[in-house]
Amino acid sequence: MAREYGFDYELITYRWPTWLHKQTEKQRIIWAYKILFLDVIFPLSLEKVIFVDADQVVRADMGELYDMDIKGRPLAYTPFCDNNKEMDGYRFWRQGFWRDHLQGKPYHIRFVITFQIVSALYVVDLVKFRETAAGDHLRDLPNYAQHRVPIFSLPQEWLWCESWCGNATKSKAKTIDLCNNPMTKEPKLQGARRIVHEWTDLDFEARKFTAKILGDEMDNPEALASSEKSVNDGSSEDLESKAEL
Repeated sequence: MAREYGFDYELITYRWPTWLHKQTEKQRIIWAYKILFLDVIFPLSLEKVIFVDADQVVRADMGELYDMDIKGRPLAYTPFCDNNKEMDGYRFWRQGFWRDHLQGKPYHIRFVITFQIVSALYVVDLVKFRETAAGDHLRDLPNYAQHRVPIFSLPQEWLWCESWCGNATKSKAKTIDLCNNPMTKEPKLQGARRIVHEWTDLDFEARKFTAKILGDEMDNPEALASSEKSVNDGSSEDLESKAEL
């Protein structure tokens, strides 16, 4: 794939600290690596990283995000959209504990998954992260810790999600995240074809490349879409959606 599309990649490994209670579920281990060990998991020569979820469609040059001035803050997240008023009942940070704790600071996009919090896109200034020992304060709640580990708010268009943002701002979206809708619980693959007009072509290209590597036959994209629709219509949730409940 690297030869086909012209990119470089490297693999990293990190041993879980013996002094820290170890998670046993694979999903929770992955989330921990995304937050807890950012200051030690990467080589010191690496100054900045961008995390992008696998179910996001990027429509812009990520170099623009990498070069963005985040004002000396170790983390940069996109605040939650408030355009779609139908979701007001799910905006828990506007009342009670979170409203009092944030004290007017924005609540940045972090999707709640089995009591853990993960984000679909964020930037980490590793130099500042290490200098301030941010990893010692964060644990898995960056929004909670932002009084001690300040968060730079990225422009809203860097993380558009239909459920929270609504369609009025979709044309400006630089990345589209296939976040779950708690009201409709639409399967992700079904939502992808409806929300992202280039999804069918992207999916077909990925399947075609995989088939080429495996030496398999490849169906046309229309047949694949029809087949997937039949599968999704027979089930209320796909595997991707179930993973985020």
